[in-house]
Amino acid sequence: MITAVMPTYARYDVALERGEGVYAFGTDGRRYLDFGAGIAVASLGHCHPHLVKALKTQAETLWHVSNLYNIPGQERLAERLVANTFADAVFFNNSGNEAVELGFKMMRKFQSENGHPERYRIISVEGAFHGRSLAGLSAGKQQKQTAGFGPLTDGFDQVAFGNLNEMKSAVTPKTAGIVIEPIQGEGGIRPMDDDYLRGVRAICDDFNLLLQFDEVQTGIGRTGKLFAYQWPDVKPDILSSAKGLGGGFPIGATMATEKVAATMGAGSHGSTFGGNPLAMACANAVLDVVLSDGFLENVNSMSERLREGLNDLVTKYPHHLTGVRGKGLLLGLRFRGDGSEAGAMVAKANALGLLSVPAGDNIMRLIPPLVIADAHVDEALGILNKALAETAGRAD
Repeated sequence: MITAVMPTYARYDVALERGEGVYAFGTDGRRYLDFGAGIAVASLGHCHPHLVKALKTQAETLWHVSNLYNIPGQERLAERLVANTFADAVFFNNSGNEAVELGFKMMRKFQSENGHPERYRIISVEGAFHGRSLAGLSAGKQQKQTAGFGPLTDGFDQVAFGNLNEMKSAVTPKTAGIVIEPIQGEGGIRPMDDDYLRGVRAICDDFNLLLQFDEVQTGIGRTGKLFAYQWPDVKPDILSSAKGLGGGFPIGATMATEKVAATMGAGSHGSTFGGNPLAMACANAVLDVVLSDGFLENVNSMSERLREGLNDLVTKYPHHLTGVRGKGLLLGLRFRGDGSEAGAMVAKANALGLLSVPAGDNIMRLIPPLVIADAHVDEALGILNKALAETAGRAD
């Protein structure tokens, strides 16, 4: 008999009921060090005082109004995102998938408004994950996610990871733009080379295409800068953000340059809940913290400490581990084997009190709250060492 909650998740045998900082607590009272952060969502950890205060204050004032009216919190958040990024305008929605898919619409709209309605196709990269809507699945083209949902939505082409020549060859008179993750998350914490990203930008410029960065997972300080594109300084035309922006409250944001945003007139897109006062209060509170002096410096410091410790584990257990990937506090520990080892280690670490998230290519994803300190890194490394030692039976 089917459960009341639709069985679309393969859940771990953990039930969480409250959180405090970087820790989450189960219904059985057990404490877990949370290095999954709700899949890179709890950017400030659990129940951060500043975020709680902002949410409570807004909840006692106004929850929801229609986007038929001006919403001051939207204006403030948009102005802050514009001031700190490439963007000139922002549309607020409810999720990463929505933020990405609006980018697809904007690519088509831009080309149509500029006299090229035949340009509707979008190029993506093998291993991509752009959400679970039909368009998102069609852009990602991962068999494990698309199975049973065909036919896929037309309009998406895909090229090999990191192959600039193949990317250029894939451009046709029907191409509207390119969508890319600066670091693939679900695909296995695979960073795009800086020169490759610069090459993709050049292709877009040469063929009058739009470049969309999917920074749903990499944004809001996750890589040590507000957005990952700021490391190589490769500016997109469109950027999709979500996850950490709300610190746990659902929100998405699609950011764009003026030339793109100007084509989206009244009635071209909309959202009932997107940009509501509760979401805006939470996101503005998150930015208060993330943009404060020294915050991103601490993210980079903690990243260096965590990466060094993970590399030590790779050296200690070479028959189980092959390396460390990622940037900032979006790191992946890669396992040897047929692909199931990382998932098994995630479950084992859960049992020892460390929450993490699996990813493609046999990766154990470590994406803790951005507020972690030295002691939390050391605690996580200690648990991982214990889990690996128990798996190996000995230190290799």
